[in-house]
Amino acid sequence: MIDIYSKIYIAGHNGLVGSAILRKLKKKGYRNIVYRTKKQLDLKDQKKVFNFLKKQKPDFIFIAAAKVGGIYSNNKYKAEFIFDNISIQSNLIHAAYLNGIKNLIFLGSSCVYPRNCKQPIKESYLLTGELEKTNDAYAIAKIAGIKMCESYNLQYKTNYKCLMPTNTFGPNYNYDLLNCHFIPALVKKIHQLKFYNKNELTLWGNGKARREVIYVDDLADACIFFMKKKTKETLVNIGTGRDYTIKEYANIILNKIIPNKKIYIKYDSKKPNGTPQKVLDISLAKKYGWRSKTKINDAILITYNHFLKKNEI
Repeated sequence: MIDIYSKIYIAGHNGLVGSAILRKLKKKGYRNIVYRTKKQLDLKDQKKVFNFLKKQKPDFIFIAAAKVGGIYSNNKYKAEFIFDNISIQSNLIHAAYLNGIKNLIFLGSSCVYPRNCKQPIKESYLLTGELEKTNDAYAIAKIAGIKMCESYNLQYKTNYKCLMPTNTFGPNYNYDLLNCHFIPALVKKIHQLKFYNKNELTLWGNGKARREVIYVDDLADACIFFMKKKTKETLVNIGTGRDYTIKEYANIILNKIIPNKKIYIKYDSKKPNGTPQKVLDISLAKKYGWRSKTKINDAILITYNHFLKKNEI
């Protein structure tokens, strides 16, 4: 039974999701929380990961550490994405098993599902079709993590859960336009329009691709909820159940950052659209009693205010 006195290790505590989990745990009264920076612990080093978990013996592990990025970086650095992610997650999952740690949550991504599968996407659609080519290396790494958890649960009777969140955004994300996801990219691009007094916004592709997003604090809530919840299934989708086009997201963000200015939107057809549509079926998460809480407009405003504090242009 996990409670506020349990020792909890967060792998990736400085990242977007890991830092949100850390904030939420502290707010809920958890104090025995363990974490290490990349310099303190190289998660790609199998021996160091094993020795760390052997010494710490946490009651629960959140695997939020991963190499992540948007379409450009996923497509350009495929070798790094597949090697780094398989190394990190495999080292943590296997070392947890070897050290008798029975409980963990592995955080995946909705990109594990086929490119053209039926919408909304059910957990059962995994491995039923071809992946999106631009991020297939990352997706395959995450699928390997899911299958590793399922296999260890079957063979070793562990309690390793996999949460598959949709596109996640919020405070503590990077705003590198070539390497970030589309929400932080739009926030930065639109802020630049305001800062430089410009009136033209360029979107990748045709702006018609549909995406579902979730605010990172809602995902952190889901992580803590399922940390304490017994589930029959290994894999659970985490999202809002609602999607918009990239153009619609651009207009939502424009209305928050530059509400009273006419902005002209153009499209860069040389850039990829990615998967045509991606919205998760979250009925399983709802069955267990979890739902997202934060409205998209509120989440965008919080994210933009955090962006301003970072003094990025």
